[in-house]
Amino acid sequence: QVQLVESGGGLVQPGGSLRLSCAGSGSIISINNMDWYRQAPGKQRELVAGITRDGSPNYADSVKGRFTISSDNAKKMVYLQMNSLKPEDTAVYYCYARLIRSGDLEWKDYWGQGTQVTVSS
Repeated sequence: QVQLVESGGGLVQPGGSLRLSCAGSGSIISINNMDWYRQAPGKQRELVAGITRDGSPNYADSVKGRFTISSDNAKKMVYLQMNSLKPEDTAVYYCYARLIRSGDLEWKDYWGQGTQVTVSS
């Protein structure tokens, strides 16, 4: 069984920083990509940043220059460093991975349970 567990969320003042972590566990054979999504109240879930297994990142326009995604494939972890946080960054942040488990023949999608990020003074 595969699990993705996020950590690092919390309350921060505007202009502050947080670092989110996501740890993958279980019988993971290979990870194609790991992404961070977020969902604010009343809004659709949106892609914040993603990183492929070769380390290529991509970002939503709204976070470019402020957020940095990184990964450690050996540890099956992905991180999101968030700087210059704004109130509009307030949301539940979810970790996503497309991966193959032991015994599987195809890539499958997995989600973490989410971690709350609140940016407020």
